[in-house]
Order: sequence, then C-alpha cells, then structure tokens
Amino acid sequence: MKSILKIVLLLAVFCHCVKGQKTPDSVLIKKAKLEIYDNPDNTIKIGEQLLKKSHDIKTSIDLYMLLSTANIAKRNFEESLQYILKAKELLQKTNDPRSQAGVLISVAIQYQQMELFNKCLETLNEAEQYIAKIPEKYSETAASYAIRGMVYKSQSNSEIALEKFLISIQNYEKVPVKKTTYSNMSVVYYNIGYCYLNLNEIDKAQESFLQSVSYARKNYGKSLEAFALKGIAEIHKQKHENQAAIDLLLKAGELCKNTGDIILNEGLYKELAENYLALGQQDLYQQYNKKYLEMRFQRKQNELKSINQVIDNHNRETFLKSEKLKSDDRYIKIGSVFLGGILIILLLYLIIKIRKQNKKFHHEIQQMIRTS
Repeated sequence: MKSILKIVLLLAVFCHCVKGQKTPDSVLIKKAKLEIYDNPDNTIKIGEQLLKKSHDIKTSIDLYMLLSTANIAKRNFEESLQYILKAKELLQKTNDPRSQAGVLISVAIQYQQMELFNKCLETLNEAEQYIAKIPEKYSETAASYAIRGMVYKSQSNSEIALEKFLISIQNYEKVPVKKTTYSNMSVVYYNIGYCYLNLNEIDKAQESFLQSVSYARKNYGKSLEAFALKGIAEIHKQKHENQAAIDLLLKAGELCKNTGDIILNEGLYKELAENYLALGQQDLYQQYNKKYLEMRFQRKQNELKSINQVIDNHNRETFLKSEKLKSDDRYIKIGSVFLGGILIILLLYLIIKIRKQNKKFHHEIQQMIRTS
C-alpha cells in the first residue's frame, strides 16, 4: 500500500510535454495520461505508437516516462525501469532542465520503492540542480518533497514526513493548471492521512483521506479513490466498526476492478481478511487471506525482477566508468611520456647549447691570454 501509486507524482512533472501543439498526437498524449492508472494498457498502446514515429528528443523522453509510469501502474517494475533507463540515455542529448529533473525524479521513485533510501535522496539532490534552473518549478518541487516525505514515512518518521508532504501540497497549490495536479494532490493527502494515522491523530487522518477522495474524483481517478477509501476503512477498523470498513473496502474493490493494481488489491484483500476475522467469519477470512498472500507473492516476484535489473544496470555503469578511468589514465600516461620527452629534448638542447657557448668563451679567453 505504501509505494507504487506514488508514481502519479510524475504526471505533473511531464505536463509540459508537447504543450501548445494542437495536433492529434498531443490529444493522444493527453488521453494516455488521463487513463494512466485506470486503463494503463491503453496508455502503453498509445505511448508505443507515438514513440515509433517520434523524432524529437524531448518528446521521446516524455513518452518513455509515460510508458514507465504506465508500467508502474501495472506493477511491471522491470519494464518500467527499462523505459526510465532509455529516457536517462537520451538526457545526454538535451539541455532541457525540466526533462532532466523529471527523469531523475522518476529514478528516485524507483529507488524509494526498492527501499534504497540513500540512493533515492542522492538522486533527488542531483535533480535539485536542474529544478533550480526551471522558471516555474512548482510541480517539480512538489514532487521532490513528496518523495522525500515518502522516504521518511517508510522509515516510520511521520513527523518529518508530514513536513515534507505539507511543503509538497503548498507547491501543488501554486501550479497554474490545477487539473494536472489533482491526482498528485490525492496521492500526497493519502500519505498525509497515514502519517496522522501513525501518530494516532484520527480526526486529521480522516480529513486527509477525504481530501484524497475529493481530489481523486476531480480527475476521475478511480484507483486513487480506492486507495483513499482503504485508508478510511482502516480508521473504521481501529474503531472496531468492522462492517463499515468492509463496505468501504468492497466499494474500493469495485472502483479498481479493471486496473489490475497488485499492491492496491493486496492491501484491500489484507484489510478484508482482517475485518472478516474480527467478525468471526472464518470462510471469508480464509478466502481473502489466500488472495492477499497470492498478491503479496506476485508483488515480491516483480520487485525481485526489478532489483535484478537495477543490479545489472549498476554493474554496467560501473564497468563503463572503470573503462573511462582506464582510458583517461592511459591518455594521462601517454601525455606525461610525451611531455617528459619534450622536456628531456629541450634540456639536452640547452645543455649542448651551453657547452658550445662555454667552449667558445674558453677559446676566446685562450686567445686573449696568448695575445697579451
């Protein structure tokens, strides 16, 4: 329940994509973004079609990121990472700070999901260098603080996480085009709700989850609304209002039944199992607990593939850096030998020249002695 939907934060980062173009492609991209969580398969289909005919580096980066986000929505972590790495490769050919920051934010989210928190924060710090160059940087700043908040929330530091999330909300509220931020704000309020829940501030938690529901509905985000309803259901469970919790969880399940969201389903099944157990309904408890374990196993398998991909990429990058260092060292050695050779030749030349002058002076002195 913690991590994967958070990728929706990237949606605002890439809202600049083909902005201002009134072409069929821009309409398709807009449609793909709107369906990214409730119909990720269609988003992937559109993204792949557009990518085949894209000749613009910036647009290609945006499309790779769109495909990465859609695969995250489907919990295809390995495919998502591959698209991110392709986008990162293209960054070397562009000087657009918004694209550079966006890709790094996406990489940071991948690290956050795999609980590589130091790498996540390092990548966000790198992204900050590009964010500083963006004129209107509210979306990027908001996304950066939201991810930082998620890192602290994952480390059970709810107080610091809240500080980061609230700064994120403040920046999202300054974004001129509000529609592009509704999904993002829904995600942040969802996380704020869990921070308050962890701090046992139930009323504030419920208020935050309701805010999350409100923003999800503004952008027709059924899966995001389902996540928020799950949060409210947890409040009912804490109050021992198990039937009310079950009703909300079943409603959430209906909202997201076509999304194939493994983590959301895992969380819903877990909560349903626990609530049915509290009511003494053993058959339903066994049914949903089995589904929960199946979803959990599938998620772990996907995460393992993603981690293997990260390790392979890290090894590849380390090899390339090593080869570059060897190459640089080779050039330095060649340069040192060349420069040393020149210095030796120059020194020999000076020695020979001085010796000739000394001989000349010696000869002239001898001549003077003889004539005197």
